[in-house]
Amino acid sequence: MNTLHQFFFGIFPYIALAIFFFGSLVRFDREQYSWKSESSQILYEGQLRLGNILFHVGILAVFFGHLFGLLTPLWFWDALGISHGAKQIFAMVMGGIFGVMAMVGLVILLQRRLKCDRLAANSTWRDKLVLIWLIITLGLGLLTIFVSMGHTDGHEMVKLMTWAQHIVTFRGDAAGHIEDVNFLFKLHMVMGMGLFVIFPFTRLVHVWSGFASVTYLGRAWQLVRRR
Repeated sequence: MNTLHQFFFGIFPYIALAIFFFGSLVRFDREQYSWKSESSQILYEGQLRLGNILFHVGILAVFFGHLFGLLTPLWFWDALGISHGAKQIFAMVMGGIFGVMAMVGLVILLQRRLKCDRLAANSTWRDKLVLIWLIITLGLGLLTIFVSMGHTDGHEMVKLMTWAQHIVTFRGDAAGHIEDVNFLFKLHMVMGMGLFVIFPFTRLVHVWSGFASVTYLGRAWQLVRRR
């Protein structure tokens, strides 16, 4: 196992997560007025609704699919009687559907930001970086589906699951489990971890508020009295 591989898949995940959590905390503490998605609807409404819906539905499904798919222990799937091959095919189909949905939404959002002069003038380099980074990451993820079609026994997927579970349980041998996986998977993983690095410095921080909004469901009713 070479040094570069050990860094990107044994050390970099922890660097990315540290920046993700501590960077978000510092951003919230120091720049709360910038903690927003900075909607562009007032500048140009064209195709915003369509792009937003496609992107958000697709990316949330992809995110939670990765989260539960990678971190659910193998014994759980075995206990349910679901083979590794069946799980991989399901992941390929659902990942393909929602990945394409998110990609179409992203392309719509990027092209409206570039083609409208008012939007382009009010867009920062960080806004464009996020969209382009997401497109590349999603594109690589969709390409891995074609790689997976060449081996549907689930063996490669098990390696990726083992890596992810060893990372979150702080086991030092994580990188060794994916040393021989296809390069496209590795590139997709590095780009995905890179998203966690740029997260605190972009409009992506509004994702935290989206998850926090669930607490409103248990909030006490607002009491309004007449004068």
